[in-house]
Amino acid sequence: MVYADNYPRETERFAVLADVVVLIHLVVVLFITAGLPLIYLGAALGWTWVRDWRWRILHLVAIAFVAAQSLFGIACPLTIWEDALRGRKPNVGFIEGWIDGILFYDLRAWVFTAAYIGFAALVIVTWFAIPPRWPSAISKGSK
Repeated sequence: MVYADNYPRETERFAVLADVVVLIHLVVVLFITAGLPLIYLGAALGWTWVRDWRWRILHLVAIAFVAAQSLFGIACPLTIWEDALRGRKPNVGFIEGWIDGILFYDLRAWVFTAAYIGFAALVIVTWFAIPPRWPSAISKGSK
């Protein structure tokens, strides 16, 4: 059979792609979680990039998306994609093993929902405490 010879290579490719998805997932989690304290730290240290409106909108949309998913009981698309690539196999690769240990905890769903909504609320409060700079404010300030 022609497909039998290609099966191990295809499985390895899917495993590598799944590892890439896990790395992307980790980057998204770090962006969301580290973004908030960096805004406060940056404001205190005078870092102008923490007030950039594009970065702040992306940060707000990212946590709002995660909180909404959790609130409506929708699984994360990155998790679904990783599971599909792995064929939901229990064997764990090196990268996937240590990153999954960081990303996933065995807690009840309501704990995550409460955490995501609480974090999203903090991001919204930060918009008022340390407002982003909009293009019109930047151009007015440079005149």
